[in-house]
Amino acid sequence: MQRSLARRTTLAFVLGLGAATAFLPAAFAQSSGQPERVRGTIESLEDTTLTVKSREGDSVAITLAPGYRITGIAKASVADIKEGDFVGVASVPGSSGGADAVEVLIFPKAMAGTGEGSYPWDLEPDSTMTNATVSNKVENADGRELTLTYPSGEKTVSLPEGIPIVTFAEATKADLEPGAPVFVPAQKASDGSISTAFVVVGNQGVVPPM
Repeated sequence: MQRSLARRTTLAFVLGLGAATAFLPAAFAQSSGQPERVRGTIESLEDTTLTVKSREGDSVAITLAPGYRITGIAKASVADIKEGDFVGVASVPGSSGGADAVEVLIFPKAMAGTGEGSYPWDLEPDSTMTNATVSNKVENADGRELTLTYPSGEKTVSLPEGIPIVTFAEATKADLEPGAPVFVPAQKASDGSISTAFVVVGNQGVVPPM
């Protein structure tokens, strides 16, 4: 019975992630609307309003769309990255002229192709997000590198020691509690209101690094 329950739980998680792919491109790509990526900690959740203390220090009220999705975030490692994996890598220009990763998200297989491409990102100044397939992984005395391939190009990024490497994990509404760290890919309307259909919450002691 325990094995059957575990299988049902895993299946529900995978199906939930599959449904979430409809919402994620706004988080990992430029949108026709005005993207508003909110990073911070939860202050409160009341009905369909999530209030977040942003990293900039202000309180941001976010309307949760009907059927909104929640995912957790779990720690991973360089060893978990395999050739053929679909990943999201935020990077900045490196001192040697290449690109240095500042975080890596390993997507579950059900979410391969999400927001595919390479585009400006607002995690750090001059940062870029590249969602792509790992076509080559190198680890040697000279360092660690990933070659990322996407339809319009290819990019090689170095992986400095100590950068966050994560993957998605299970989460529920109960995880949206005060103090929990979140990353919320949202949209800002012309009247200034902010809404989202997807929330990433650090429910396993990991701050969403994206």
